[in-house]
Amino acid sequence: MKRKKKIDCRACKNQATCCRLGAWVDLEEAKKILALGIKGGDFFHLEIDDSFPSGYKVGTSFEDESCVFLTRDGLCAIHKIDYNLKPSHCKEFPYENGRLSSFAKYLCEVVKAERKDK
Repeated sequence: MKRKKKIDCRACKNQATCCRLGAWVDLEEAKKILALGIKGGDFFHLEIDDSFPSGYKVGTSFEDESCVFLTRDGLCAIHKIDYNLKPSHCKEFPYENGRLSSFAKYLCEVVKAERKDK
């Protein structure tokens, strides 16, 4: 198996770029996040998806809008309160299931910069 390359998010000049389309979150994760009571925080598009532990996923954005948990200062409201509750999809990005996400070349400034250097 190919090892994941370490991506240093601190090297990113615009860390909020990867949040501009939101993320899919397991329904059970979403319930814990909702319990934090983050103002404006909500989930959208409940869907059945067997690749998620609960069998369901919900989105953190409505249509093509940014993640609702993205604060005005470009940081994650969930991360600010409790990093452990930050959705695993977000903590792993730009990887998904151990592989570079197909969205990384659009949403990750560090990956885009590396591709330009080649």
